[in-house]
Parts: sequence; C-alpha cells; structure tokens
Amino acid sequence: MEIRLGTISEIRKESFDALVLISFEGKPIRKIFSDALTKFINGVIESEKFKSSFGEVIVVHRPSIPKKFNFNKIVIVGGGKENKFDVESLRKIGSIVSKGASKYNYSSCVFLVDWNVNKVDKIYGFKGLVEGLLLGTYKFDKFISKKEEKNENKLSSVFVVKPVVKYDLNKIIHNTKIVIDSVFLARDLQNLPSNIATPSYISDVVKAECEKVGIRVKVIDKNEARELGMNLFLAVSKGSNEEPKFVVMEYEGGGDKWYGLIGKGITFDTGGISLKPSDKMEDMKFDMSGAASVIGTIIAVAKIGLKVNVVGIVPLTENMPGGSATKPGDIVRGMGGIFVEIVNTDAEGRLILADALEYVKRYKPEFVIDIATLTGACVVALGNEAAGLLGNDDNLKSILKKSSQRTFERVWELPLWEEYDEYIKSDFADVKNVGNRYGGAITASAFLKKFVDYKWAHLDIAGTAYSEKDKYYIPKGGTGFGVRLLVDVLESIEKHESSFNS
Repeated sequence: MEIRLGTISEIRKESFDALVLISFEGKPIRKIFSDALTKFINGVIESEKFKSSFGEVIVVHRPSIPKKFNFNKIVIVGGGKENKFDVESLRKIGSIVSKGASKYNYSSCVFLVDWNVNKVDKIYGFKGLVEGLLLGTYKFDKFISKKEEKNENKLSSVFVVKPVVKYDLNKIIHNTKIVIDSVFLARDLQNLPSNIATPSYISDVVKAECEKVGIRVKVIDKNEARELGMNLFLAVSKGSNEEPKFVVMEYEGGGDKWYGLIGKGITFDTGGISLKPSDKMEDMKFDMSGAASVIGTIIAVAKIGLKVNVVGIVPLTENMPGGSATKPGDIVRGMGGIFVEIVNTDAEGRLILADALEYVKRYKPEFVIDIATLTGACVVALGNEAAGLLGNDDNLKSILKKSSQRTFERVWELPLWEEYDEYIKSDFADVKNVGNRYGGAITASAFLKKFVDYKWAHLDIAGTAYSEKDKYYIPKGGTGFGVRLLVDVLESIEKHESSFNS
C-alpha cells in the first residue's frame, strides 16, 4: 500500500475512487473543500439517518458533487462520540478503511481527517492511522486452495491530508511499514501449523531473515545445549522427535550496552505427560507466540537501524508425551545450577525460559524482557484485553507501561511480592515449577525471578497472543502482539526519552 501526504489543494489535481470522512454522533461534518460539498454530505447523513456510531459505514456512490472533485464515491465512517475519540480510534478506523476496499470496491482514496478533534496528539494520531491502514490488510490464506474470487479489490493508494506538525511524517510511514511487516511475519509464524512450523523450520526462517539485515544468528543444537548445561530446556524436548533449537540473534546498533529480549518458543504444547484436554488443543500451535514476537521485533529494529544493541533469544521445542518424556516429580539441574522439581510437565514454558534467562547473563544486559504465552491463569485474571506485566524493576515496568499506552498493546501490572516465593518451595529441590491453584500467573513469574540477577520484566501474553474472532486490525488467529510494543520500548531507549539508568 502506498501512503502519500499532501494538502487539500493537491487533491484537485488527481482522481480517486473514494473520499473517506469521519463523522461524529450528533454533529454535522465541518467544512470540506466547499460549502456545497459540505452541505451535500450533511444532507446524506441526515436523510439516511446515519447515527455515526463508531465503526458504522455509509457509502454514497457516484455522488452529485462539483466536477472539480474527482471521487467515484464518498465513504463516511462513524467516529462515535467526539469526546471519546483518540489515537486508538484512528487505528481502528484505518483498518475499517483498508478492509472496506473489497467490500465497497475502491482501490484508492483520499482520507480527510480533522486533526484537531478532541485534542488528539497529531503525530501519534497519524502514526495510529497508518498502523490501522496497514494492519487491516493482513490475510492468512496459505492453505486455502480455492481463493475467493469476488471482491478481491485491495486498497493500493491512500492520500492523507497531512496534519500540520514539525516532524518528518514520511519517516513515520517508512518505519511503520517496517514494523507492520514484522508484525505480519510474527503472525505468519504463529498461524502456520505445527507440522510445518517446527523448531528447525523456524530457526531456518530466522537465519534467512536475519541474514538480509545483518543480524548475527547462532543456533544451538541439542548436543551443544547439553554441553552448556541447558537441562531444563532439554527436559521439555525429551518426549518429541523434533530436534530442539536454541536460537540467539545479535543486533549491534551501537554503544556498549546490551538489551535482552527472550521469547517462549513451544511450537506445540500437548502438556507432556501432564496431558492437556483435547478440546482446543489445536490452539497450542500458538505457544510459540513469544518467540514470534521477539523474532519480528529484532528484525524490525535492524531494518529501522536503531542505535542500540539487542540480543534476542528464542528457545524452540515441542512439548510432547512419549516413552522418554520428562515425568512429574523429576528433578533437573538448570544451566545456572538451580535444581528444579518438575511437578507439572504442562508448566514447561518457564523451564525453557529459565535456561534462556541464564544464557543472556553473558551479555551483562542493561535489562531483559521476556514475553511468553505462559499461563491460563493470566487469561482468567485479565481476559483477552491485556498482557500481564511483572518484574523486579519499577523503571523498566514504567517504560513498558508508557509504550503500552502509545501502541495500545496493553499491559497490566500484577504484584511479585516475596511472599509468593513460598508458593513454589520444594521439599526435594531448590524450587518446584508450579505452586498451588491460586495466583498461577504470579507464581510462574516468581519461578522465573529465581534465574535473574539483572533488571527484568516478564510479559504473560496468553490472553493476547491470538484471537478467536476478527476485531478491527486484530485478525482471527495470531495477533503478533508484542512487536509494536517492544519496538516502541527500544525506540524510547534509543531516544533517551525514558529515565532508565543502568
């Protein structure tokens, strides 16, 4: 999709399939180009009894407008109540417009936005609109033999009447396209079935994509992992015939500080010997969503060229039952020397993360963020609207919260008090991998905390990694949650907008 910027006067020089406008509940459209055109549009809204509820759409075909305006149709999108309109509203409306290209048959449009509405920040509002336009184009139909032939029109060109700001908006378009491409890469990896997206397949994708942008990649196989003492990682893989892969990506953008990202990469999770119920088990292909987000993030950061050093670590393995699978009650020594009693083999994500949290210590990181579809308990607590946020550093958590507000990839902090350590005390080892039935998202984090000696935050994305239905720019299936959030965090670090001190 080509997204161009211009002024109202430039619109008269070209022809477009559609003019796109936003209207608000109980308020007429403000002046557009001319009094005659404004009167015509407001007349349509009144005659059609268009309520302008958020997301509602009305299309006027072959409108009777002055000939100096070359539009085949006018698309009016409801913005809801004007005093509630914000950046996220623009993001959603952007997706409505890009998705509407097929439904309402237009491939090019002028998008006219009142950039002064409700005091929306013009720069972030513009970025949100661009994100929505691009995110709304995602489609995963790789395995559909007979594609839909009708209404396959796509929005190929959008002319946005630009806000007046002292900022390079074309740079926003350029960087946003890079980030959204990485979101799509993450979504594609998530949506692939586990018989294709094996640890070996994903590691090969990582090598190919990282080679294009100069990111160093090291793939640690089972033998090297054993030599390094990654026994918790290997314990999870024991029941599977698929070879585990521990993938390390190094992007050196500048300076002598390193920042770490770790993503859980269970390419399919049966629960192991602690077998899951069969209902919805097919969704366990999404248990590598944290890894997909880290892969997408580090590639985006490299393409943008951020002046930071980032190491991305994704331990990849299946969790399967079998004759050699780890059994409940087994005790395994982790890479850092901590003995873990594996009470439940379905609490496997924290085991592979534990060895990754140990491995990243060799970089002496300023901070580490891990992202994982870790617990159903987090979904119970927060539903599908936010990721759980826990950690040992208030400043790092604050940075994540601010980025969350900007990207609307929302996080919500849960406590991680020392009292929760009691929940995972083992009678036979240093720690056990699960507590009792209460506070499951927190006790999982308390377990991870045992393996860190640096500033660290944990994102539990079990409720946000995939969606059971389409919601504006969030598709059914993998969402790519975390890519935009983590890129924003690293951008804020590069720009020194945060107060993070080592």
